[in-house]
Amino acid sequence: MYQALRTSPSAGAGAAGVGDHYRSIDLTSKIEAASPHRLIAILYDELILSLSMVKGAIRRREPMRINEGRARAQSIVQTLNAGLDHAKGGDIATALASVYREADRLIASGCRSLDTAEIDAAQKLIGEISEAWNQIG
Repeated sequence: MYQALRTSPSAGAGAAGVGDHYRSIDLTSKIEAASPHRLIAILYDELILSLSMVKGAIRRREPMRINEGRARAQSIVQTLNAGLDHAKGGDIATALASVYREADRLIASGCRSLDTAEIDAAQKLIGEISEAWNQIG
């Protein structure tokens, strides 16, 4: 789970790289102190942030940033999916797996076609799940 969060879509030089470094340190601190419930919330937050970064990169036509953001977002989706306990979660786990598959498809398609509407749709799906998750905990 931690590895999905460590992959930075904008690790570069200059002022942006420094900002990313400090953000990474802050994120590491949050992860180390988080409960299992909070870790999932952090994954959702980071996924939504990654999708925002992807949309910006699509608008600016920055292929490298699009690819980096796509890889990070899909890694987080895969991590969320891998963390599902179908034996204990039953229908809820099955429904979440379906949502994660659709989000993954939208991310891949949106990045391939440079369509921010598909990224928006993925972000909306994850945003709804994130909101519900935060209300439980």
